[in-house]
Amino acid sequence: MVVDDKKKGSTVYSMYGKPIEILLVEDNPEEAALTIETLKEGRVRNNVTHVEDGVDAITFLRRQGRYANVSRPDLILLDLKLRRKHGKEVLAEIKVDPELKSIPVVIMSKSSSERDILESYNLHANCYVQKPLDLDEFILSVRKIEDFWISFVKLPAA
Repeated sequence: MVVDDKKKGSTVYSMYGKPIEILLVEDNPEEAALTIETLKEGRVRNNVTHVEDGVDAITFLRRQGRYANVSRPDLILLDLKLRRKHGKEVLAEIKVDPELKSIPVVIMSKSSSERDILESYNLHANCYVQKPLDLDEFILSVRKIEDFWISFVKLPAA
């Protein structure tokens, strides 16, 4: 699903004059919907593509099958506990692929396990965010991701 944010007013484009392309890899429908809605309400115009599992994430990133004509994402928001392919496997595949490894990957996981955090960074995750259980804190964490990774950091051109 591609969500095109068409808001006017205070919304701005990325530094490249186009919406930021975000790939959200999340198997929890409620968390996916909340993340998408929070990003839509943000200041920077964005297109969010949501896939529900690790296999679809890799298929999307390699532009295979039904994803043959998709845009390369500028940012990936990746859950760890996914069906069909674990988030760490997805991260490992991204970071060894010459075409994909420059895409920033933000891990968004409920896990506070030091092992998960360390393994994610060892696999070259750009950031590890523990998803808060509180709804308001969850929204705030997504806004902080947007503020930093979309509004503040200069991302590599797709």
